[in-house]
Amino acid sequence: MRRRLREVHDRRAVRNITLPTIPAEQRTETSRAIKKLAIECGFQKAGIVPADALEAEGRRLEEWLGLGYHGEMRWMERDPPMRSDPRRLFEGARSVLALAMNYYTAHEQPEDALGGKVSRYAWGDDYHEVLRERMRDLLSKIEDLIPGVRGKICVDTSPVMDKAWAVRAGIGWLGKHTNVITTDYGSWVFLGEILLDVELDYDTARVEDHCGSCTACLDACPTDAITEPYVVDSNKCISYATIELRSDEIPEEISEKLEGWIYGCDICQDVCPWNRFQKNTGEEGFEPRAQRTGLRLDEVLAMDEETYSQRFYKSAMKRVKLRLLKRNAAALLRSPR
Repeated sequence: MRRRLREVHDRRAVRNITLPTIPAEQRTETSRAIKKLAIECGFQKAGIVPADALEAEGRRLEEWLGLGYHGEMRWMERDPPMRSDPRRLFEGARSVLALAMNYYTAHEQPEDALGGKVSRYAWGDDYHEVLRERMRDLLSKIEDLIPGVRGKICVDTSPVMDKAWAVRAGIGWLGKHTNVITTDYGSWVFLGEILLDVELDYDTARVEDHCGSCTACLDACPTDAITEPYVVDSNKCISYATIELRSDEIPEEISEKLEGWIYGCDICQDVCPWNRFQKNTGEEGFEPRAQRTGLRLDEVLAMDEETYSQRFYKSAMKRVKLRLLKRNAAALLRSPR
């Protein structure tokens, strides 16, 4: 109850705040300065767009949810209107600063029959923390640049449609595998946003969809999770099954087609022609820990909670509890390689 009253008080306090204003003739220069600061803080791409409701994208999200394609990810059902309208999340939001950070490292997946493959994004430190640290630094610099400005940092744990904002801001286009693709880093990018309560000069140019007639990602998916271009049924997805699914067993129609993946799956990205433009990240936190890109199945099955906690300390892989990681390892040992 106290927390609820405090939230109501905070919202009322926000309404009484005088929002900062930048003269129209200064907005272009200010926006350029913000994007320059973003690059200095370690981001490779940045774009700024109005904090308007994502109406078309919001409708597609509700249609996707209506089909049950989110599986057991019930948190996605909570308040879809908030996901599509940043002003519901951050009262006073006027601008969205969309950001992308390259996470590619030039290492290979393990091919050992006793090894389980881990999605590239989880090789290093937890990207949520890496991005938040960079974004806090960036927001601090924006506060110095624009006195009185307020901002809210959003990574993918916030109810924000990261991919839609990246597309609107001209960072890339939505590929047929539903990952955002950039022309210079492929799809190996993490996305985030900073909501700001000030009007800025906005990017209007979007990146053209360059997928064309290519169906490499659809053809390569072993479980046919990409039901049609730009639509993924999570219930069929290897990444969903090995990370989000909480059941004691992975469904047989997926466990028989894991193709060596113990955590996540990069198949649709690995085959994407645009990922030939991949570049090594300069972020040391994304380098594989102890130069290991996979997990030995026998080690996972023998792992206790203490070892698990030490091994995955500050790793994105902590999202999968030890019980489920062992489930994945056991399924891999039974599945064809």
